Amino acid sequence: MHESSYIDENVMIGIDTKIWHFSHVQSGSKIGRNCTIGQNVNVGNNVVIGNYVKIQNNVSVYEGVEIEDYVFCGPSMVFTNIKRPRSEFPQRGSEHYSKTLIKRSASIGANATIVCGVTIGEYSMIGSGSVITKDIPPYSLVVGNPGRIIGKVDKKGKRIE
Repeated sequence: MHESSYIDENVMIGIDTKIWHFSHVQSGSKIGRNCTIGQNVNVGNNVVIGNYVKIQNNVSVYEGVEIEDYVFCGPSMVFTNIKRPRSEFPQRGSEHYSKTLIKRSASIGANATIVCGVTIGEYSMIGSGSVITKDIPPYSLVVGNPGRIIGKVDKKGKRIE
């Protein structure tokens, strides 16, 4: 862990996980082994992150998000956790958050947005800048706003014709 990062109490971090500059891991979170948490990453309260996950710079993983093993989160991609946020009427606490699940080995490109309440299937590949508003089946190649499936990929992310 870099000295500029902050880890709250009641956090579990697996062996050989690296946490880079200016990151914050909040209370109740669990991060698996051999993960890389990039610069300026915020891991919210009670978030669960699996093993061998790579979260690139400038990503916030909010409460309600669960990330399984081997997931890649590209630079500056965005998770949300409330469907209709309002500053005037704060919605704090897990009862207000929609669960988002990122399944094993999915990859999310830079600057993509994952709207809360969806599941992204295992080995799926979400293109940079895409906006995901609904569940994505396993092995899907998804691009655009809103995200649309344009094909299938294999386990290594290679497009299947």
